[in-house]
Amino acid sequence: MRVIVTTYWNVKLGGETAIAQQIAQAAQLLQQGETVAFPTETVYGLGADATNTKAVEHIFTAKGRPSDNPLIVHIAGTEQLASLVQADCITPDHQKLMAAFWPGPLTIVLPVLAGSLSPLVTAGLNTVGIRIPDHPVALQLLREVNLPIAAPSANSSGRPSPTLASHVRDDLDGRIGGIVDGGATGVGVESTVVQFVDGELFVLRPGGVTAEQMQVILPDICIHTSEPTEVEASQTPRAPGMKYTHYAPKGTMYIVQGEDEQAVAARIQADIDAAKARGESTGVLTFEERVNWYRADLILACGSLAQPDTIARELYAALRTFDERGISYIAAEGVPATGIGQAIMNRLLKAAGHEQIRV
Repeated sequence: MRVIVTTYWNVKLGGETAIAQQIAQAAQLLQQGETVAFPTETVYGLGADATNTKAVEHIFTAKGRPSDNPLIVHIAGTEQLASLVQADCITPDHQKLMAAFWPGPLTIVLPVLAGSLSPLVTAGLNTVGIRIPDHPVALQLLREVNLPIAAPSANSSGRPSPTLASHVRDDLDGRIGGIVDGGATGVGVESTVVQFVDGELFVLRPGGVTAEQMQVILPDICIHTSEPTEVEASQTPRAPGMKYTHYAPKGTMYIVQGEDEQAVAARIQADIDAAKARGESTGVLTFEERVNWYRADLILACGSLAQPDTIARELYAALRTFDERGISYIAAEGVPATGIGQAIMNRLLKAAGHEQIRV
């Protein structure tokens, strides 16, 4: 039996020398085939050496993650691409995206170089998703370890992704080798995953880079932004987040959306009142502008509609708060699916099991 004691490093404290020593210790653990959670600009990732199958197995075991769900590989610089992907398949359009959004919350799916990574990383596909994170701790760790690091979100599979080190500890303490605490993450939702097919760009998972931003960089490229249909049980998804339920709180959750905000509020309140009468503990996920519109056991203002990036940043922490308070019935307001709103709605729908009411 493998006994794991999770080491905790707080790199928010101490001088440069102390922080460098902690990151070096975390890198050494990764080099030894262990798992280490670390902050990125999106969410905390659970990293392991992407070339080491035994190390990658530890990710799946710790998370309870299905083995047919591919992993994103994190690198410190584009010079590492040559040893991981088929270089002749990197087009000028790929390079434009890399120049504009790396480091950053964009994952690009590319043809994998045979034998370069553990087959568990690609889940048997001939492609791999790669990105360079835009976070000083992540970049310092990646440079120190000098390995491609496979890193899905550092949470139990299906749970809301972690935006704080404390979220990682809640889910994975004692199941992983270490946690690097770099404070709260910035974007709050995972990276955008894209793939070129026949000269057109497909958004496999919306995230921190919007389609509108990519269109500015690639004005002549057709970008497909509609969410792909759910992957069949027998199929391997091309990117994380396409097949399985994700980000879900423990309670029942659904989304109410419509053009008439008063009608949305009225429907939510009627449902909350009925749930309360059934003996449920009730919650409403709304926004700063509407926090006083509702009566429920727990009302959470998840950012501001006037600043959708704040909604993305606070979403997962809000979903975890419902769990901490034992809320069994949650009604959530939807957001317009434009810009970062597309990523927010993607996560909300998956958290709600695609249960949505339009009024």
